[in-house]
Amino acid sequence: MVLGAAGAAVAVAAMRDLSWLLGPVFLSLMLVIAVAPAQAMLRRLRVPAWLATLVSLFLVYAILVALAALIYYSVSQLVTLLPKYQQTATDLIKQITAQLTSYGINTDITGLTSQLDVNKVTDLATSLLSSVTSLTSSMFLVLALLLFMSLDAAGFGDRLASIKAVRPSVVGALTAFADGTRRYLVVSSLFGLVCSVLDLVALELLQVPLPLLWAVLAFITNYIPNIGFVVGLLPPALLALLDGGPRAMVLTIVAYLVINIVIQTIIAPKFVGDVVGLSVTMTFLATAFWAWVLGPLGALLAIPMTLLGKALLVDADPSTRWVDTLIGASPPSDG
Repeated sequence: MVLGAAGAAVAVAAMRDLSWLLGPVFLSLMLVIAVAPAQAMLRRLRVPAWLATLVSLFLVYAILVALAALIYYSVSQLVTLLPKYQQTATDLIKQITAQLTSYGINTDITGLTSQLDVNKVTDLATSLLSSVTSLTSSMFLVLALLLFMSLDAAGFGDRLASIKAVRPSVVGALTAFADGTRRYLVVSSLFGLVCSVLDLVALELLQVPLPLLWAVLAFITNYIPNIGFVVGLLPPALLALLDGGPRAMVLTIVAYLVINIVIQTIIAPKFVGDVVGLSVTMTFLATAFWAWVLGPLGALLAIPMTLLGKALLVDADPSTRWVDTLIGASPPSDG
């Protein structure tokens, strides 16, 4: 046990040091797994293998490039929009402080208001844009990995078939991992699309600035289990406060809560839990762990990465499959 714990600690430390590589590699793997059925369908229609691979790659590339362009454009607008609310933020803090003082709560706003000058707000927004821009290098790595993995994926089924006689449990575990990951991505994408469209409509009705950006953010954070909608709620709620006042912020929060709690907290976990076979506690712990190891991308990919770890460490070894009962979404049936 001590040696196993020490080895796990070393492995986790190595993953943190290599997060710049592991994140894009696993993201590319998830995308290749996601489009594999489309590629297989084209092959069944007697489309040449090279053309099926090319079509699948084009679809994934188009989605990634469109999403990156949309985020870059929206964040660029945010950079130019934030300085406009400098005075509004300062006045709002003064009003809150005056209200607290009237209740006998003494506080000093000098230090806080000094942090809200236009230059600092602009610098913060610019740094955010720079962070998004810096993802371009990772995007090139992802695009390259997608190409190479897609080419290798064409013959991966034959490789699994060749080792099935030697390691049938490993092949079964990897196959279950790929199927579970695809089902998880489909279910999460459908629920995320519904939530983001409804959020977009609500933000448009409430006249919150940059509704499309926040709808895209809501779709992306949908892949973060349990707490994703909170991450997607904070920016539009704060911008609604600066643009329309407390009433607009409250209405934005209420709209998000109604939409996302009903869909993501009540309906989605039941489907996702059945698909991935993980309890709610395990999904939360997995999100926290992979976010700590790989950063924000780790939070987005927490469930698929946990499924891969489960496949290799639990499902592939018959002697450890009892662990699946402990971390599963539901207890085994008596039958």
